[in-house]
Amino acid sequence: MPSVDDFSYDEFAYFYENLEEWDLTVRVPSVRRFFVAVDGLRQLSGLAWAEGEPELVLVHGGAQNAHTFDTVALALQRALLALDLPGHGHSDPSPYGSSSPRAHAQDVGRALEQLVSTPQVLVGMSLGGLTSLIVAHERAHLVRHLVLVDITPGVDAHKARRVLDFVNGPASFTDFDELLARTVAHHPSRSVSSLRRGILHNARRREDGSWVWRHQQHPDATLEAPPSGDLWGVLEEIRVPVTLVRGTWEGSVVDDEDEARFLEVQPSARVVRVEAGHSVQGDNPLALASILSELLEG
Repeated sequence: MPSVDDFSYDEFAYFYENLEEWDLTVRVPSVRRFFVAVDGLRQLSGLAWAEGEPELVLVHGGAQNAHTFDTVALALQRALLALDLPGHGHSDPSPYGSSSPRAHAQDVGRALEQLVSTPQVLVGMSLGGLTSLIVAHERAHLVRHLVLVDITPGVDAHKARRVLDFVNGPASFTDFDELLARTVAHHPSRSVSSLRRGILHNARRREDGSWVWRHQQHPDATLEAPPSGDLWGVLEEIRVPVTLVRGTWEGSVVDDEDEARFLEVQPSARVVRVEAGHSVQGDNPLALASILSELLEG
């Protein structure tokens, strides 16, 4: 494994690590990065996996990026899109800040209008889940099934405090080891190699050797729990099938009260509990891939 002091970042060079870590014996499909205009010159970026019309769209959570779904995509072996939210990954920042699901939904919706021609299984985790909820409400013709990953409109700053404290930590780090140590402390159940890989995708080294998270490069980069209480009404009006994938480990931000309200608002919805924390796609990607495969085949 190359030293972070002499590596030249290639975002497509690490898939073999995902395969080895999860004992996947599948081929790596074609993967390309794309950019699509969403507001004047402002662009949204993402990864297009495999050839052909996408079957599903994956939207990450706050302070993450499209590569958080790499293992899920490898396990699925299907044509799909994984998006970078505004101000995250390789996407341009939003003038409305990093934590506005309504503004993000406008950008994601505009992008999907150009990228897909058939209704998608739309999968949104955390902030990406609230964003996807609004997309499914405002652009129902683009969505055939909505999957919310460890998020409901009931999640607030208190429930998400541990996550917010981590992502809104130091503005920069003197070296890679400092950044890695902080990340390992926050994710003690993950392998160090997977966290190292995740940092390489989600942070960048400055010319002076310091490191900064990609989502903290821009002004107004602080992430907050979105004021999402009004989204219960949006969820109630969703007419496509809805699935909630909820982590059961400490670190999940969805509690029993949230789940009960979710089913009250969407009585026909499905809830699937997975052995994972908040980041289901990182803690248990094969379980999430299995759930999504079932939906696609159903």
